[in-house]
Amino acid sequence: MKRKPEAMGVSYSSEPEQKRGSGASGAPSQEDFSVPLDILEEIFLNLPPHQVVRICRLVCHQWKAVADSESLWKERCRREGYWIRDASKIPKDWRLFYFLCKKRRNLILNPRAEEQMRHWHITDNGGDRWKAEGVMAPHPNEAVLKNFVTSYGLCRKTQLIDLGAEGYNPSFMDHFQPDIKISDWYAPRWDCGSEYQICVQLLNHRKKPIQTFEPETVYFDQWNDQKWCQMTHVFRNYGPGVRFIRFTHGGKDRQFWAGWYGIRVTDSSVEICPAGDT
Repeated sequence: MKRKPEAMGVSYSSEPEQKRGSGASGAPSQEDFSVPLDILEEIFLNLPPHQVVRICRLVCHQWKAVADSESLWKERCRREGYWIRDASKIPKDWRLFYFLCKKRRNLILNPRAEEQMRHWHITDNGGDRWKAEGVMAPHPNEAVLKNFVTSYGLCRKTQLIDLGAEGYNPSFMDHFQPDIKISDWYAPRWDCGSEYQICVQLLNHRKKPIQTFEPETVYFDQWNDQKWCQMTHVFRNYGPGVRFIRFTHGGKDRQFWAGWYGIRVTDSSVEICPAGDT
C-alpha cells in the first residue's frame, strides 16, 4: 500500500480509506489533524505569517483557533521586535498590530532629495525654482544629508499616494481605519526670513478630500538659529472611503533675494501605523 503524503509535519493514517474519517466519503476528520496546542503554536511561529492566515487556519477548527489566538501573534510580535511604545495601550487585535508593524514603511518616495526632484510633482516653481542641495545645518537624523530648498517665489511640490497600489486594500482601510502618521522636517537659513507651508489630504476614490491637515503658515525672521523643526500629525477615525493620500509642502524666502534662500524641507514621511504606536 502506498504511503500517504504528510502535511505540516502531521502524518495521515495508513488505514484504508473507508475506516478513516467521520464521513462516508472517507474524508479526514478533525482528529486526524490533532496536535498538542503548544506544539502547533510553535509550528505556526516558524511558518511565514501569511501562510498561517491563508492556509493553516482553514485546515480545521483547532488550527483556526490557534491561528487566530492572541498568544500566537503576541509571541510573534515579541520575537520579531514589534512592541508597543506605550505599555498602557494594549492592542485590541494583536494579529492586526503585527501585520501593520511588519508592513509599516515610508510611503513617500525620495523624501531626502537624494534623487534630485524625482517622484515629486511641482505645482509652484517661483523665483529661481526648487533646488536639491546638501544640508546647511546638521539634521537630528545623521543619515539625512540633503534637502530641497525654495527660492524667492512660492515653491510647492506634491506626491499622490495610491493606498491600493501600496497594498492597503479598500476593505481593510474601511474596516480597520489604521492610524496614518505624517511627518515633515523644515528649517530656514540663518540670514534670511522664510515661510513654510504643508497640506496633507485623505482622498476618496474620486480624489476628493475626506479629511485635511493644513496648519497655519510658519514664518521665520531674518537672523534666526537655523534649527530644524518637525511637523507631525496623526489621522484617526477618519471614516470609510480613504483611497489616496496627497502630501503637499513648500514655501519661499521673505527677503525676495535671488538664489535659494527660502525654506528647506527634507525627510518627509507618510506611514500607516498600528494604533498606540504613533
